[in-house]
Amino acid sequence: MRRRLLSCVFLLLAGPALAQDVVSAPGALASVRAPVRAERQMVAAAHPLAAEAGLAVLRRGGSAVDAAVAIQAVLTLVEPQSSGIGGGALMLHWNRAAARLDAWDGRETAPAAATPALFLRPDGTPLPFYEAVVSGRSVGVPGVLPMLEAAHRVEGRLPWAELFADAIRLAEEGFPVSPRLAGLIAAEAGRLRQDATAAAYFLAPDGAPWPAGHRLRNPALAATLRQVAAEGAKALQQGPLAAAIVAAVARHGGAGNGMTEADLAGYVAKRRAALCAPYRVWRVCGFPPPSSGGVAMAQILGILEHFPMPRLAPDGPEAAHLLVEAGRLAFADRNLYLADADVTPVPVAGLIEESYLTLRAQLVDRDRANPAPRAGNPRWRQVTLAPQPEQPEHGTSHLSVIDAAGNAVSMTTTVEDAFGARLMVGGFLLNNQLTDFSFRPELDGRPVANRVEGGKRPRSSMAPSLVFDGEGRLAAAVGSPGGARIIGYVAQTLVGLLDWGLDPQAAVSLRRVGTLGGAAELESDALAGELQARGHRVEVKPMPSGLQAIRVTPQGLLGGADPRREGVAIGD
Repeated sequence: MRRRLLSCVFLLLAGPALAQDVVSAPGALASVRAPVRAERQMVAAAHPLAAEAGLAVLRRGGSAVDAAVAIQAVLTLVEPQSSGIGGGALMLHWNRAAARLDAWDGRETAPAAATPALFLRPDGTPLPFYEAVVSGRSVGVPGVLPMLEAAHRVEGRLPWAELFADAIRLAEEGFPVSPRLAGLIAAEAGRLRQDATAAAYFLAPDGAPWPAGHRLRNPALAATLRQVAAEGAKALQQGPLAAAIVAAVARHGGAGNGMTEADLAGYVAKRRAALCAPYRVWRVCGFPPPSSGGVAMAQILGILEHFPMPRLAPDGPEAAHLLVEAGRLAFADRNLYLADADVTPVPVAGLIEESYLTLRAQLVDRDRANPAPRAGNPRWRQVTLAPQPEQPEHGTSHLSVIDAAGNAVSMTTTVEDAFGARLMVGGFLLNNQLTDFSFRPELDGRPVANRVEGGKRPRSSMAPSLVFDGEGRLAAAVGSPGGARIIGYVAQTLVGLLDWGLDPQAAVSLRRVGTLGGAAELESDALAGELQARGHRVEVKPMPSGLQAIRVTPQGLLGGADPRREGVAIGD
């Protein structure tokens, strides 16, 4: 009840800002461009060529899911460092006519033979992170193609085979290497050289990284995509490509992984219920476990609902302080409880229960940091667990689509680290998603929820989100890449959209503020002193979010793409 009353009060206080279509963005990066406007349909994706492919599908009468398939196929080619058909994805889909919201789970799985000791040395200590990443040991069973195929059967309009035409053409003709891709190839050249196939593709014959502007052709990927277009996802799940994947995993130190062709053939995408929670007058929907993103987002917003965020300056110290404090509380619970709920019991209902979040909000001091909050004790907790030790999470890409019928996709897709496991098969990279599991399966005799187990999906931080108004109408589609920082990126952007009334371009351009549960992380040092005075340990660092956001307004669609990367929003 308290949350509902506070929602009404804060709505009245925030009314003028919420009523505006476009509000300037204090605290944003310099030179924020205007949002993209469209009347009927829009795509926001991480690379212009991918966005153009998606919009072309919409113009031919395709659905939001059709566009997502085409976008993912092109991203496999032009943004291979972030996502691809050798990885996994989580997708929210809204069917407007049926008023149906689905969460399509294409998260990778551990091979059946994988054990909790996958990332342990013989003496029981964890492997160094990149020793695990750059090897076959880290490769999970890919899930993005089976997921997209399953969603297309339900929500597609155009034939599956047509959706790969642009990607095949670009792979054959070549595309210009972007500055961002060139920089990452240069940074990762040493690791890419560990696989002869990857080295031959990403590096020149003399071993130098391809520079920006070089036209890069990928005939092997074109051949693979032709097979996928003709056969569907089974092209990667059985036959020569499946055998090549298994061989690459085994050849590069994957003996402890144990992947077999049966693992690939047995992969099943899952159609889940989305995880929705109220935020003031809105309903914010995210992804359930195996992602921690939906639960953490619901917790952060549920805690912030107890504070007058609409009255605070977007670039002010109090807003930053509250975002960090709410984030720390959410990460404390995430590190203890969140995992694949099909395998490990996760008290999801208890973690987002209104009364529980009220108790968590009472731990927030508006003037003083709580640098190390403990996990809470939600209802329906079943087992005694140990918190997962902190370890790196990287990578990913995001796309948002709204089609002419009002259907929407918010999809986050990944190969995990930059260039995944750095292993290339059939013109695409294999993921290193298994390093999202805890390397340590237990601490002090207590199991870690996100430990490796055969067939299990590793915990994710991906937070594709759809927002609905009080009448149940779609209001926004939002998401971001960024590893574990995705949670903070999306939370801050939603506060920008819903509390501060910012247009999507302004919201995705806000100077980033967040936490992974410890230090307050800032993109700019402007607030460092004031947060330190409140007791925060502050780290100022690059925070290259890659947010893609579309807002539905009475006048049409507004789109925004994060200026930190190469994405665009385009529409009609």
